[in-house]
Amino acid sequence: MAEWEIRKLLILRTLREQGTVTATAEALRMTPSAVSQQLTNLSKQLGVELLQAQGRRVRLTDAARLVLRHAEAVFEQLERAVAELAAYTKGEAGEVRVGAFSTAVPALVVPAVRALRGTHPAVTVRVREAEAGEAYELLAAGEVDLALSLAAQAPSAVDPRFTLVPLLADPLDLALPPGHRLASAARVRLAELAEEAWIFGGSGPWSDITRAACEAAGFSPYQGHSAAGWTAILAMVEAGMGVALVPRMAAVSREGVVMRALAADRPCRHVVAAVRKGARDAPAPARVLAALRSAAAGLARPE
Repeated sequence: MAEWEIRKLLILRTLREQGTVTATAEALRMTPSAVSQQLTNLSKQLGVELLQAQGRRVRLTDAARLVLRHAEAVFEQLERAVAELAAYTKGEAGEVRVGAFSTAVPALVVPAVRALRGTHPAVTVRVREAEAGEAYELLAAGEVDLALSLAAQAPSAVDPRFTLVPLLADPLDLALPPGHRLASAARVRLAELAEEAWIFGGSGPWSDITRAACEAAGFSPYQGHSAAGWTAILAMVEAGMGVALVPRMAAVSREGVVMRALAADRPCRHVVAAVRKGARDAPAPARVLAALRSAAAGLARPE
């Protein structure tokens, strides 16, 4: 029977995700020559070619993809074994490393940590601020145990590496200057702002979210100004330079800005957590997930 070595299979999977030997070596803190040597040894052990040269790069063969398809089940089972061992040795203590995007840290992670201090003080949470791309790379590499992101930036639900856990539908509220014609209206619909100057980032997820929300309401927003930080955006709104959509989870406020909840066409952004396959039921991560869900429920406050 061929020898299946977990470390070498992990190197092969990382190569599939990273695309090059050099990037794989960086992700795993190895040298490129060590990566190549380990994959050559794995190929000999399995008796199949795993890589083919493609210019200066390499590509995985069909045999390599077949191996990885079966290896994913092995990785998942190993994660389950780790979870069961943790439960066996008590499960009420442990360290959970969380990668989370900027607005999720004060809105979700910090309240969860505070709650855990009262209920499970032996569960330690280490936080690393990271946007979606970096957070999922860290999760895949085993450098964080749990990643938070917007659902739109999360991997596919069929990604064999991760389990996604919905946390929150975060409403987007409208930021208006105090003298705006709709500042005291009983109800506000997004379509009523079609002729306004909008303030949002030039690119990236927040630009996509604002454009998508406005287009769903039947218009394409005119970008009067571009800014990525909430302080800058709200300062411009206060000065009457435009209007903006602001996620409620950002918990931002500024004297001189009127925050209004939108009516029936109110847009939301969805927030999810992710863990590696098989690790969801590990006691310490499960405690942190439960605390995050409680924090998310607390944000669903009445309007």
